[in-house]
Amino acid sequence: MAVSIQYRKFPEHHLPVAYHDSWAAIQWVASHVNGNGPEAWLNDHADFQRVFLAGDSAGANIAHNMVVKVEDDGLPGVRIVGMNLMHPFFVNNEPDKLMQYIFPSSSGCNDPLLNPAIYPEKLAKLVCSKVLICVSEKDWMRDRGWTYCKALRKSGWGSSVEIVEIEGESHVFHLLKPEGENAVDLMNRVASFLTHE
Repeated sequence: MAVSIQYRKFPEHHLPVAYHDSWAAIQWVASHVNGNGPEAWLNDHADFQRVFLAGDSAGANIAHNMVVKVEDDGLPGVRIVGMNLMHPFFVNNEPDKLMQYIFPSSSGCNDPLLNPAIYPEKLAKLVCSKVLICVSEKDWMRDRGWTYCKALRKSGWGSSVEIVEIEGESHVFHLLKPEGENAVDLMNRVASFLTHE
């Protein structure tokens, strides 16, 4: 079962509203843990002991931050097994002019919401037991996914982290060409990650 979260976006809304919307949606989903939430399908079919958070690009950033939020605030009755970050949109240690518009209240490249790699103490506490990071060779954010992976491995987290790099492809290519061979291979890799302990 998949639950897709729609959050408010720029330019109508600045960050951090997308994080707040996503957390509210995750809490709504978790309200079904005891089988008495407002959505019958979740009550009857969701396995709250086997939850994965995933996202593409900015959604990958949000997925990471929601796993951190579960550690900080808790989510009773929900076990986050894994996290899949597809072409994650993180910043690095250089100023990002775009983020100045999207997230004007941010501290920039020192903001843990945007640059988690510089906060190993938070990475070490991730509540999931495995992470799959997917990057593409021609993605201008490729190195940021690799930086996140290396920081997670060095943080002392101690669980399984894997990174997959697709040659010859660019940012979120699998959404633009879902029938392509590389996209199908990538989705098979993600499916394997989700279905195997």
